[in-house]
Amino acid sequence: MEKKGKKVKEKQFSAKEFTICDATAQMLERTHKDGVSTVFERAADMKPCPIGSDSACCKHCSMGPCRLNAKDPYSKTGVCGATIDTIQARNFARMVASGAAAHTDHGMSMLDIFREVVTGKIKDYQIKDPIKLIEVAKAIDIETEGRSIEEIAKDLYEELERTYTQVEGEIPFVKRVPEATVETWRKLGIVPRGAMREIMETMHRTHIGVDQHYENITLQFCRCALSDGWGGSMVATEISDILYGTPSAVLANVNMGVLKEDYVNVIIHGHEPNLFESMLASVNDPALIEAAKEAGAKGINVAGMCCSGTEVLSRHGIPHAGNFLSTEYVLATGAVDAMGVDVQCIMQGLSTVAKCYNTFLFTTNPRAKIEGAEHIELDEHNPKKCTDEIVIRAIARFKNRKVKVEIPQIVNPGIHGFSHEYIKYALGGTFRASYKPLNENIINGRIRGLAGVVGCTNPRVKHDYVHVELVKELIKKDVLVLQTGCSQIALAKAGLLVPEAAHLAGDGLAEVCETVGMPPVLGLGSCVDNSRILIAASEVVKTGGLGNSLADVPVAGAAPEWMSEKAISIGQYFVASGVYTVFGVTFPTVEGTKFHELLFSGLEKMGLGCWGFAEDPYEMAKLMIAHIDKKRKALGIDKARERVLFDMAARREMDAAA
Repeated sequence: MEKKGKKVKEKQFSAKEFTICDATAQMLERTHKDGVSTVFERAADMKPCPIGSDSACCKHCSMGPCRLNAKDPYSKTGVCGATIDTIQARNFARMVASGAAAHTDHGMSMLDIFREVVTGKIKDYQIKDPIKLIEVAKAIDIETEGRSIEEIAKDLYEELERTYTQVEGEIPFVKRVPEATVETWRKLGIVPRGAMREIMETMHRTHIGVDQHYENITLQFCRCALSDGWGGSMVATEISDILYGTPSAVLANVNMGVLKEDYVNVIIHGHEPNLFESMLASVNDPALIEAAKEAGAKGINVAGMCCSGTEVLSRHGIPHAGNFLSTEYVLATGAVDAMGVDVQCIMQGLSTVAKCYNTFLFTTNPRAKIEGAEHIELDEHNPKKCTDEIVIRAIARFKNRKVKVEIPQIVNPGIHGFSHEYIKYALGGTFRASYKPLNENIINGRIRGLAGVVGCTNPRVKHDYVHVELVKELIKKDVLVLQTGCSQIALAKAGLLVPEAAHLAGDGLAEVCETVGMPPVLGLGSCVDNSRILIAASEVVKTGGLGNSLADVPVAGAAPEWMSEKAISIGQYFVASGVYTVFGVTFPTVEGTKFHELLFSGLEKMGLGCWGFAEDPYEMAKLMIAHIDKKRKALGIDKARERVLFDMAARREMDAAA
């Protein structure tokens, strides 16, 4: 077992200093006692670089690395003469490019599978939601009337392929963006052409001696980020829905208590849904279930982690064992017989922890192998060959378990699966789906505004704490919260994704929730599913009464515990779309520099959104609520109004009038 560093040994250890998740804390106590190195203790032993945290260093050529003084940022330049603003802009742009590339590659993988399904070369996956296929096709002006599903699907594939390969023009899903927002983008020259071109150009511009004006670099990384949110991520979400089903409200459990000691337990962790969808077929295979029973188990139990888990949680109600920072600790239960992973947010430390607790760790994607883990490649043309083998190996491990099993007996139920389609249905009813009740209740003040609270968990802050406290503060002030990714799991563990949580909301939001029967916090899925929030916000604009642009809507976003470059890309595409977006933990700029001011106020003056930063969840909530109130005032809806709650009778009258 890997030894811990000296600093952690020197002081009294308390797991509660690191996390508010009781299950994670219980397993952290176990790993600490067992002498196993895990993420929280590694973070405690590793002080972050103060120069790098401020993005005041440049290592893009061998004349450096050049370190500037964040306390006196204009006192010197890099060897090539690059100023602090150029250096920060380059560093930020490369984070956007990397994050956008991750989502774009994910989306392109989904599109590749879609193409093979449409052409009949892949048989294990099919189009499960033809209605969604037709709606997406209509959204980008593909003719659907009188045509077969196969014809529409072929045209949709060819059109969406332009999202990645096009070198000129506008990507297809720009047609979903409110016209006033698109006109702002066109004026600034930031409408994305194709993801490959935007990522390539961003990397070129940030090479030494190319783009050396922070404002020009900023416009390019806005365009690059938009190619993610309205391109790569949106394609990934929409194609996943078409192939595997569009989520609708489903009751499901989260936390480590979903593991079962007397079952073979398989965990799937990562981001692309293909592995998990095939695993669902394998764990329900009668032959494998019988093999598990012959080995002494009652059956096979599968659970998710991180975003793969959040996606199938929302789509199928599959139990979820924990978010990013819990991934090592679920292995410490000794109950996990195999963990299969694909891409993104997979810690290399899992390999060491898996060995310590005699658990099989399998990589499955050729883009992401881990030293010390066994690789069983997933071939989408025959996916069960991989997932069956993982289950077979898990059964063998169950039969020969050598580690004492300790499962935290904590399970938290929640309602998940709030796709933008389901939100529309829930608000308007089966035959009159509409966002109008939402708009009306924002206009009359019953709902103050909307907030997207999303993103990672980060060991530099107490695990889950900032997410939970921020959201509690927002709903208390009548802000309806939309969630994705690890944040969604944090709030599910805290019990805020059930309708009963409405008692924690303000009076106005609580009444809306009670009437509709929904929680005050809506879980939308994985991190690529932030595109659902963009579509929902666009629907709000198109419904009317709340401005003409996304920048007009009383909405704010936050990633309270962000840690990845994907989060920076997500944040930037929300900012470029017109949304005020607050990050916690740290922010890669130096306050007082021109680049910092551009991100935190200058972009808003251009008609876009802007960034905000706060470490404290209550300060973060104040910033977001102040912005929502500013937008309400600009729309003229800040005055007290008669609050009309839309019951079913009112909805029928509304539709009759229309």
